[in-house]
Amino acid sequence: MRTRHIVAGTDGSDGSKAAVRWAAREAQRRGTPLRIVHAFDWEWHAARYNIGDEFLDEARRHADTVTAGAADEARSVAPAITVEVHALIGNPVPRLLESAADADLLVVGSRGRGGFASLLLGSVSQRLAAQAPCPIVVVRGHSRTGPVAVGVDDSAAADQVLDAAFTAAADCGASLVVIRTYLPPTPLWLASDVSSVQVETPEQDAIELEQLENQLASWRGKYPEVPVEILVSHDSAAAVLVGVSKGAQLVVVGSRGHGALAGAFLGSTGMQLLHHSDCPVLIARPRASGENQR
Repeated sequence: MRTRHIVAGTDGSDGSKAAVRWAAREAQRRGTPLRIVHAFDWEWHAARYNIGDEFLDEARRHADTVTAGAADEARSVAPAITVEVHALIGNPVPRLLESAADADLLVVGSRGRGGFASLLLGSVSQRLAAQAPCPIVVVRGHSRTGPVAVGVDDSAAADQVLDAAFTAAADCGASLVVIRTYLPPTPLWLASDVSSVQVETPEQDAIELEQLENQLASWRGKYPEVPVEILVSHDSAAAVLVGVSKGAQLVVVGSRGHGALAGAFLGSTGMQLLHHSDCPVLIARPRASGENQR
């Protein structure tokens, strides 16, 4: 039987330390072990430089230092959890994907040590968010108390996203802000400089609100302890969720993909949140094996 656990990726950067602390608190909440993984790409360098084993030994010592420091970070916020550390040789993306294959959750920081400091999201985090075989949290912005926010539509994946959002809110003892956005059609008689966002459509707003209430009815019954606030907006989902993230502790969105490559794509809303959210972002997706995440 699969052992439930959380995987946190680390490279010793400040962002990855924040991710490890977040993952440790979540592991403590769920009562699951935490597996900390650090990958160092020694083989890539060895292919270019014919250097001795002493450099590999030094790389391993550095990797052990990184994982030991990450374990200390985890125990500093959740001293009772079980912590495993793994220093693996290889490219970080495939190594972390392999490590998360049997995990309930993968947690990473928004930026690591590599790349350009001016970029808002690291390439490793972006690729993991798009390809993870389980739900993934990208830790960015501020850690705070506050509501959990979730963006939902009427797609087939909406229940999966709501499940993750209601579960997170219940676990944290937080309220839940449920956001539905849509762009009303602009009447032809309006001036061309009037956008859909500016159009007042009280009847359509009421219809959208009623549909969302119906969508949430069973979830309210399942989680009666979670206070729910509903927000219907004409703005883009990304813009509304980024704004709400400034007071939220977590934003939940779904992944979006098609066919056999479903895990290789991430919708524009999720991608914009990973760049601009002011709090951690949970990308809700089913486990690759089809098992439930919780």
